[in-house]
Amino acid sequence: MAYLELNNICKNYHQADGETEVLSNINLQIEEGEFVAIVGFTGSGKTTLVNLINGLEKPTSGEVLFKGEPVLGTSHERGVIFQNYSLLPWLTVEQNVLMAVKEAFPKREKSVWKRKAAHYIDMVSLTPAIHKLPKELSGGMRQRVAVARALAMKPDMIIMDEPLGALDALTRGNLQDQILSIWEKDKRTALLITNDVDEGIYMADRIIPLRPGPNATLGPEFKIDLERPRNKTEMNDNPNFKKTRNAIIEYLMDIGDERKSESKEEFVLPELTPKDFVK
Repeated sequence: MAYLELNNICKNYHQADGETEVLSNINLQIEEGEFVAIVGFTGSGKTTLVNLINGLEKPTSGEVLFKGEPVLGTSHERGVIFQNYSLLPWLTVEQNVLMAVKEAFPKREKSVWKRKAAHYIDMVSLTPAIHKLPKELSGGMRQRVAVARALAMKPDMIIMDEPLGALDALTRGNLQDQILSIWEKDKRTALLITNDVDEGIYMADRIIPLRPGPNATLGPEFKIDLERPRNKTEMNDNPNFKKTRNAIIEYLMDIGDERKSESKEEFVLPELTPKDFVK
């Protein structure tokens, strides 16, 4: 039995001109301790998929199972890190994290709450900013607060919905390393939603493309045959990295061309051009 299962998931939305099937026949299995990345185009239905897994939305048909039980709503067992930080602006770093700790462990003592919050804030190197408000933080620091908040709930699974997409390259790379370091300590099951192929290869055990909707469905999986811990500089010269990267990019470009010819809409991943192919 897989840790997370999506069985024949379809999701429809009612619109003025009728009903649109956003996701179609989604089947996915993630094992305990596995790190999986789903990569896809903007507007392909990735966030809808996250909302179904987290219990924020219900599928039109099919079922989502977590540890063998149907997902019927949100749970602190599945911690989500969003792209837009979702911090309460009137609360400090500590208070934002404490709010999550209290929700996950309502029967624990106040001193335990504070220790847990302090531990995860320190884990993302934000102890010096513990009493600052979000407006006093950089974008990267805010995202680190969001990471600390999700981890402080001790989730069995971490779900990341393009959490690093709005960051500059240096901050993004540093946070990738921090998230991987935290994940490697206890190997919590992780799902990363991203539109960055390199990020998916660097972080995940396997990558699964999401074909753009309507009627979006998952494509073939690509297993990442790279030893951990991974070094970005060395990885660029690794033949397995080059082969996997080229295969994924070629698949996504073919999808983009196919969709463009069908609907006359452009589906473009950032910097997804022929120059990206590694020789």
